[in-house]
Amino acid sequence: MARPLVGEEEAAAVARVLASGWVMQGPEVAAFEREFAALVGAPFACAISSGTAALHLALLAAGVRAGDEVITVSHSFIATANSVRHCGATPLFVDIEPATYNIDAARIEAAISSRTRAILCVHQMGMPCDLAAIGAIARRRGLPLVEDAACAAGSEIQWNGEWQRIGRPHGDVACFSFHPRKLITTGEGGMVTTGDADIDARVRAWRAHETRDGVFGFNYRMTDLQAAIGRVQLGRLGGLVAERRRLVAELRERLAGVVIPVEPSWARSNWQSLCARFESAAAATAARARLELAGIASRPGIANAHEDPSQANGLRSPLPESERAQRECVLLPLPSQMSASEVDRLVAALAQRG
Repeated sequence: MARPLVGEEEAAAVARVLASGWVMQGPEVAAFEREFAALVGAPFACAISSGTAALHLALLAAGVRAGDEVITVSHSFIATANSVRHCGATPLFVDIEPATYNIDAARIEAAISSRTRAILCVHQMGMPCDLAAIGAIARRRGLPLVEDAACAAGSEIQWNGEWQRIGRPHGDVACFSFHPRKLITTGEGGMVTTGDADIDARVRAWRAHETRDGVFGFNYRMTDLQAAIGRVQLGRLGGLVAERRRLVAELRERLAGVVIPVEPSWARSNWQSLCARFESAAAATAARARLELAGIASRPGIANAHEDPSQANGLRSPLPESERAQRECVLLPLPSQMSASEVDRLVAALAQRG
């Protein structure tokens, strides 16, 4: 499903850190933060131990506490909902747009209650969500907007007439993951970006055990070993995004009868994952069987948190689009440096019927 692009440059970066004798959070982390902030155009960037930890601290910094509700989507990796639970709050799930698999902005306002403390939107599979519409609701209702940008490093949105990278941020705070399934990786790791100095200060304090604003700190630090890898990976990001955009454009043309997510005119996805939609759940299951016979990896559609027993007491509106998407979709492999022969095998396997 994924093939991280790492090589001699990353190995040399790790060797440099080992030779320095300083392997915990230190100068490499600080440099990685500066370089990531510059890349996305954010005033502040704070490196964290994982994308989930980044979400946890971002929500706390946004003021989410026990007893609150956070509006988000069920159709996402479970870490989105879990990060709300880590704050002692309850996720309130709203449905997605069927074309993009992102939160349906038109459904957010009706879900807001007196207990709502924040909106947590997800740039699903790297596809930017409608930040202009969501941000307008958040500002009108006085709610912080947290971006789950775990998959979205390198994705862009058209904002005030110019293309800007996700993570600037366009809400109050954005969170990234550097898990090996993402375009760039540090093995594990995450980043919190914001334009708010107070949010940045709280996140920095909490990641290193400091108690602040009534919240006990955590051990959510990134190591200099990871950061050194991350600095090299940042240099690869532009090429990786261009490669994936080219591959998806080719597959969109060649995969007849398979629906690929719609990219709005104001968005440029990094295509962290490629979701293929079929006419029914049975057709999706059959497609996965054909791929397995051909020796090609695949995964079911993105799971819904509300269908996980651990989230059974979550709040939700009707979620028919989320449920249909999970059953009718297949996640296709999209590894870095996917060869022409691998593309041909994938197309051939999906073209078969019966």
